[in-house]
Amino acid sequence: METDCTTPPPAGETKATPLPAGTRLLHIGPHKTGTTAIQGALFAARERLPEYGVEFPAHTRHPMEAALAACARPAMMGDTEPTDRHWSRLLERVRATGARTSVISSEFFADAPDDATIARVVEQLGGDRVHVLVTLRPLARIMPSQWQQYVQNGLRMGYEDWLEHMLRKPPYEKPNPSFWRRHRHDRLVERWAGAVGAERVTVVVVDDRDRGGLLRTFETLLGLPANLLRPVPDTANRSLTLAETELLRNLNIEFRGNGLPDALYSRLVRGGAVPHMKNACSPTSRDVKIPTPRWAVEEACAIGAEMAGRIGALGVRVLGDPSLLSAVPEQPEQPEQPEQPDRPDQPEQTDQPDRPERPAEGGSGEARIAPEVAARALYGALAAAASMTGGAAPARSVHQTPSKELVRVLGHRCLRRLGRR
Repeated sequence: METDCTTPPPAGETKATPLPAGTRLLHIGPHKTGTTAIQGALFAARERLPEYGVEFPAHTRHPMEAALAACARPAMMGDTEPTDRHWSRLLERVRATGARTSVISSEFFADAPDDATIARVVEQLGGDRVHVLVTLRPLARIMPSQWQQYVQNGLRMGYEDWLEHMLRKPPYEKPNPSFWRRHRHDRLVERWAGAVGAERVTVVVVDDRDRGGLLRTFETLLGLPANLLRPVPDTANRSLTLAETELLRNLNIEFRGNGLPDALYSRLVRGGAVPHMKNACSPTSRDVKIPTPRWAVEEACAIGAEMAGRIGALGVRVLGDPSLLSAVPEQPEQPEQPEQPDRPDQPEQTDQPDRPERPAEGGSGEARIAPEVAARALYGALAAAASMTGGAAPARSVHQTPSKELVRVLGHRCLRRLGRR
């Protein structure tokens, strides 16, 4: 992607200040910038927030369906389509907060397709009471994590091919048109500043070295006491390793090549195999990380520098160090584990070669899937299939079951099926 890096990044503020009482704080993400961590912490503290004049009006940790409906975006691959009722219910809960401060968080607001949609969302949430918060991380760190999330929603393209399309093949919209809509951060900030005014937009540059920094920033903006917002462990939301992602990507190729329905993919793969694999198997130092080629890192950092300069020129408040957006990672980046959004991205696919791809350059060995991980994934799919056909649910969760027992149970089931045939 062409860049223009003539404008130096602006100096950011180091200290946040509280927003006016009664503000409706709209956190729009984008994806892969700590949204899940914020949503989890706010939801866990929702009973105590009213003590300090703050409300979390959503009835779930992440009002994803409401945000998708508000932005007229499709559901996840194979999921039930969101309706206006999802958005209307959230609006009712927001209005019920009255004059108190409220906070709404969904990274899917970053996918709003046009200025008219953004203006409507702002007006329905309270017009001049709305303050937009954008959290940003370096693009070079976002790209591997975003790729594996696309794979979790059916993408079949390998990482290096995907980088080529996103960075080197105009108009940079295949196979995922949503990527630059949400991650061309300067334009994202500009679109929302056009709806609420630059004075009512705050950009927070997330420093990955300060694990609790983003929570502390939210506490200050909302006028909450220190350490009220606490990290919420979420192993089910961790990103996949390179081997796990390649396992799923090749499954996507087989799934799509055999014409199976999207609803089946949603239930068996995304709702069965993937969460069981995530819950039961934590990555170790032996797992190969998703390595980004040097050329892609350099191009991403150049784009980051350009975006930082343009954001500074918009007149919005910037908290943190904008130079982080163009800093070159010292090592290939492993996707963050618990601090990622919990749901896959939009189902955007275009024609592409269904072929294996070698691991990206810079890896620390060959990516191999452990038998335990494969067994957990297979068990998850089988358990989901059993629930669809009226089979009994397992007496204990998969992460409580030893791997040897999983393999033994799966083997017996396969033998029984073969015997019946």
